Amino acid sequence: MSQPGPTLAAACGGGAFMLFMGLLEVFLRSQCDLEDPCGRAQYRRHMDSVYDFIVVGGGSSGSVVAARLSEVPHWRVLLLEAGFDEPTGSQVPSMFLNFIGSSIDWGYRTEPEPAACLGEDERRCYWPRGKVLGGTSAMNGMMYIRGSRKDYDAWAAAGIEGWSYDDVLPYFLKSEDNKQAGEMDAGYHGTGGPLTVSQFPYHPPLSYSIVKAGEELGYKSRDLNGEHHTGFAIAQTTNRNGSRLSVARAFLRPALKRPNLHVMLNATVTKVLINQKTRQAYAVEVRNSYGSMETIFANNEIILSAGAVASPQLLQQSGVGEQRMLARAGVPVVHPLPAVGRNLQNHVTHFLSFSLKDNNTAPLNWATAMEYLLFRDGLMSGTGISEVTAFINTKYADPAGDNPDIQLFFGGFLADCAKTGMVGESLGNGSRTIQIFPAVLHPKSRGHLEIASNDPFAHPKIYANYLTHPDDVKTLIEGIKFAIKLSETKALKKYGLKLNKTPVKGCEKFKFGCDAYWECAVRMQTGPENHQAGSCRMGPRGDPNAVVDHLLQVQGIDRLRVADASVLPAVPSGNTNAACVMVGERAADFIKQRWLSQMAVISAIEPCKDTAR
Repeated sequence: MSQPGPTLAAACGGGAFMLFMGLLEVFLRSQCDLEDPCGRAQYRRHMDSVYDFIVVGGGSSGSVVAARLSEVPHWRVLLLEAGFDEPTGSQVPSMFLNFIGSSIDWGYRTEPEPAACLGEDERRCYWPRGKVLGGTSAMNGMMYIRGSRKDYDAWAAAGIEGWSYDDVLPYFLKSEDNKQAGEMDAGYHGTGGPLTVSQFPYHPPLSYSIVKAGEELGYKSRDLNGEHHTGFAIAQTTNRNGSRLSVARAFLRPALKRPNLHVMLNATVTKVLINQKTRQAYAVEVRNSYGSMETIFANNEIILSAGAVASPQLLQQSGVGEQRMLARAGVPVVHPLPAVGRNLQNHVTHFLSFSLKDNNTAPLNWATAMEYLLFRDGLMSGTGISEVTAFINTKYADPAGDNPDIQLFFGGFLADCAKTGMVGESLGNGSRTIQIFPAVLHPKSRGHLEIASNDPFAHPKIYANYLTHPDDVKTLIEGIKFAIKLSETKALKKYGLKLNKTPVKGCEKFKFGCDAYWECAVRMQTGPENHQAGSCRMGPRGDPNAVVDHLLQVQGIDRLRVADASVLPAVPSGNTNAACVMVGERAADFIKQRWLSQMAVISAIEPCKDTAR
């Protein structure tokens, strides 16, 4: 049986809360749809040393690639995942924050930042990334956002064939099983796919008020994955009947009934082996769950879906990258490709805290828990006001272009295991806090990552370079001003929202609220989103700034592809999970087109006829 990750009791803070969370875990594990004792697969250790396809990483793209390739019954597919299976507690939407920093989190930290995260220890930003089957889709906020039409059309305009919005939309639809398709924009949603998409069962009243506040400021409530990409919404999420639906649960678990698909957990790939004469990838080196090293061969292809950090790291450890960097790390150069690890980008934000009047603060207690256990409803079946999002235009965006430059996120009213055991952060006296945090959708700052040594188990050096481009700071400040303006609308005034005006430490010399103060604040308290992308950038064939071509093939190396967020030329306008699923779908189709068409050509050859000698 697969080994799940940490328990809720281990992931939650507060000793007085341990007993409650421990008992809750016991009840959760009795629920078939959460623990999946009826469907959680008997993950098989691979039985061969040779497969047709090897997929590295069981996250939001890798789960899709492996499942789709296994649809071809005569292909033997192996998925290698460095982590274990999903924890039972992570299936509860309201607990989504509690697994950050746990054993299912890689726990990356950037190198000291020159212009951001200045108030953090050593000026280093924390980057949570999923080390678990399902990847970060097993610990994210579950929001289903694809990005704007102009994101993808810009890639096509840059010469990346087949990646316009009209090209990728069918792949979004292919995955989707939208339970509210009739309420959404016609033609933009699919049904019957593996990935269930819908709103959470429960919505705090404040969620509706935030949407009303947006309407006061001229923004409509919209389907943000539909015809328009600007507006407010209670977002759709990847949940099924009130529980998290990771990409592994959606795609991989049903596919594991197939005998041709094997999954190897706690298996860290340390190197891709490449024949330097033929320029073909042919095997991977793996540290298996027993702690020993082994080599597994691929007849056809190896697909890297390890994520925006680990995929470029693995290429570099395999000798694919910038030559001088590889030499410094002590890695022999197999194939010079300077773009590996470059173009790294992420959305960046700043957290604003507000207090509000609340006389109905509900504790996370047995009544709350039983409502969830029995009906998959109530406070635990959602993420509080984190379900709300908005895409807005600052003065730097063209309001007629439907290409917003700020996304608003919200936090609070969460039935989690805080030390107080309360829903959200209680301040006493009928008050609590919520957060509004604007994120820059089109960051111009670029970073990079590189291995520090030839140790494949050491984290790479990550240079995020947040806010090094002045336009990112200017846009973020305008987003902050909008968030404050939103809090002052009639729809939210009834809650008595008050901005916390305690100066950010290190910014006391500036007048609170002026642009200079906010610039200081965002540089001291920088909030990186978990939307890392771009480090194995896709581009036209021959592009020196690209790692993979439009078919996701590594330039200059045959039988090796990358399929995850790292291939995205620019981080999309929104949460990246939906885009990663789409990339997985496309990669699987590219692979099928290559290898099935070759087989069709071979099978069409007429056999030799016996002739008299």
